[in-house]
Amino acid sequence: MAHFVIMGCGRVGATLAHALEDSGHSVAIIDQDEHAFRRLRTGFTGRKVTGVGFDQETLKQADIENAYAFAAVSSGDNSNILATRVARETFHVEHVVARIYDPGRAEIYQRLGIPTVAAVRWSADQVLRRILPESAIKGDFREPSGRLILTELTLHPEWIGHHVLDIENAAQVRVAYLTRFGEGLLPDPSTSFQQGDTVHAMIVGSQSSEVMHILSQPPEKES
Repeated sequence: MAHFVIMGCGRVGATLAHALEDSGHSVAIIDQDEHAFRRLRTGFTGRKVTGVGFDQETLKQADIENAYAFAAVSSGDNSNILATRVARETFHVEHVVARIYDPGRAEIYQRLGIPTVAAVRWSADQVLRRILPESAIKGDFREPSGRLILTELTLHPEWIGHHVLDIENAAQVRVAYLTRFGEGLLPDPSTSFQQGDTVHAMIVGSQSSEVMHILSQPPEKES
């Protein structure tokens, strides 16, 4: 069981909190308006913290220091980005995601190494797949036999700078495309994995656990 912190108890924040709790995880949800917690179902056992989501003391009340992931899904772009940066840079939370309303800002945020989800294409499922890696393995597409899955892959930071071919050879996958600065990119043999990239690959479903394990580790050093 992991601990998750969510900033923003709107419709989507409440949906995320319920989904994570249903998966057996502990959840803390932050909102400036205590009335927002009425969106949570009766019997929700997570922590409800009233306060500003980028305030360090508020985050500590939400147990950010032990958080596996942080999702900022309030109604303000600037607040979401600031809170996400505090979670990552001050409390060293590895898995973070910020909701944004202005897709034009995506490139700036991606250069900061902050995964973002633009509101125009936004869903609670997309956020879950960025903070709960096992959710991603359900995939975006299955071919008719069900053997192959197109899915997002989570890579260890030390893969940054390595060629896409290195990723394919290490994990026995086929990279279909990258998402870079909010746009799709078809890789060629010279394409390298960059900070902020999202890798979408075809994998054999029965090998999904092995693939995720390999790519969650640093690449092997050349002898």
